Amino acid sequence: MTQATITSATITTADLAGRYKSTAGSQEGVDPAIIADAMERLNRDGFIIIEKLFSEEAMDALKADVLPRFKHAAGRNNFEGLTTQRLYTMMAETDAANPKVEHPLILGLLDKIFEPNYLLSQLQVINIHPGEAAQPLHYDDGFYPWPRPRRALGAATIIAVDDFTEDNGATVAIPASHLWDDRMPTEDDKARLIKAVMPKGSVLFFLGTLWHGGGANESKASRMCLTAQYCAPFCRTQENFSLSIPKARVKTFSENIQRLLGYSIHPPFMGMVEGKHPKRVLE
Repeated sequence: MTQATITSATITTADLAGRYKSTAGSQEGVDPAIIADAMERLNRDGFIIIEKLFSEEAMDALKADVLPRFKHAAGRNNFEGLTTQRLYTMMAETDAANPKVEHPLILGLLDKIFEPNYLLSQLQVINIHPGEAAQPLHYDDGFYPWPRPRRALGAATIIAVDDFTEDNGATVAIPASHLWDDRMPTEDDKARLIKAVMPKGSVLFFLGTLWHGGGANESKASRMCLTAQYCAPFCRTQENFSLSIPKARVKTFSENIQRLLGYSIHPPFMGMVEGKHPKRVLE
């Protein structure tokens, strides 16, 4: 950290780093009109679907990479899914998901939702097998004890590795439920559920305050997705990436991924290590 004067006006914005200035917003630029249109729909409905953001070939390669890595045949409860496989902490084993986590359009939207140096909160692959029941409806940032209605403290992507169809477990959501106060969905609300039917390579992007859930898989084939959750830079992440991903691997990742994993500072010094920027531990 360099010498600097901190005032009451700058204490929450001052970048005190000397060697490692923030790289927030350094990704490739996206047409502002695309961001503005997406944000208008996101603020209205709580979610958007971005069709075919990734190629079918990229999804096939991701699927081939992760299928051998599943460690369990099914989840431990009806929330994880009793016939659903989940792969956590995949960055400790493979960087196949990294380009999807840091896609410029995704980061461009997150830049509008959160303060700079927001974090990756969770990353996993979910493979819903035939016969799986619908997941209980929930909103992802509900574990932050902040009364609703409120700003979203989290946001998420669900990337369709397989086609999401009417009957294979496509994610369901209640439009505009991100605007609710602290109430549960009623039967009338549930009647308004929409299914995120979309072709492989597409992305469901939604706010952490949106009520949603995994759909029931009534088909004869599995349905796989990659999901990344992000959170505001002052929130605790769901996964403790600093413990689960070896530093030797983190050193090989991009600036964006390193920042998302917590090798960054939320001004003036949240995230420090011995009073210094956390990237110094990668030296």
